[in-house]
Amino acid sequence: MFGFDSDMLFRIPALIAALTIHEYAHARTAVAMGDPTPKFLGRVTLNPIPHIDPIGLLLLFIAGFGWAKPVEVNHRNFRDGRKGMFVVSLAGAGANIALGFVAWFLLMLLGELNLIGMVWQKTLWQLYRYNLMFAVFNLIPIPPLDGSKVLMSLLPGHLAYQYQKLEPYGNYILIALVLIPGLLSTIVTPFYRIIEFVIRGTASLILGIVF
Repeated sequence: MFGFDSDMLFRIPALIAALTIHEYAHARTAVAMGDPTPKFLGRVTLNPIPHIDPIGLLLLFIAGFGWAKPVEVNHRNFRDGRKGMFVVSLAGAGANIALGFVAWFLLMLLGELNLIGMVWQKTLWQLYRYNLMFAVFNLIPIPPLDGSKVLMSLLPGHLAYQYQKLEPYGNYILIALVLIPGLLSTIVTPFYRIIEFVIRGTASLILGIVF
């Protein structure tokens, strides 16, 4: 899945695209919800450079665990604090799922038309996989992942306060998930399969209507 191999030429642009669309969606949505902070910091852009953390990107290739540069938001600027945090936190994964769908749809469409070569096939496949992986991984409800902010925005105040106490330990929990063989895969695979089923089923339905 990760590491240095012959498919790196196809995986690098796919990975960078997944990172970029994820962070761009957070930034764009935060501005739309009333917080101008990402705009002031130059994060409302599809240029990947402001979104990439070099060490996090390198670790993604080497260890399969890394990070992008988080988009800074000030929830006090949201017109509705809870709703704003909920929508902004979901936006990254939502954008990844949308881009994953586009990649899969194009893969199937071009294949149906016999217009796809090896380069496009491998690039679209990697784009599809990385976007789904980013979506599912980031929705794990462990700080500082997006899923923790989604859950916190849904919990009643007193429970959200208790849950927030996990934040200092979040990175250690994530490292344990990655290092314990099979644990991360056991958690994320069922959700990955559900999203995959919906994407592939929807794409097949559309193509079935067209062709």
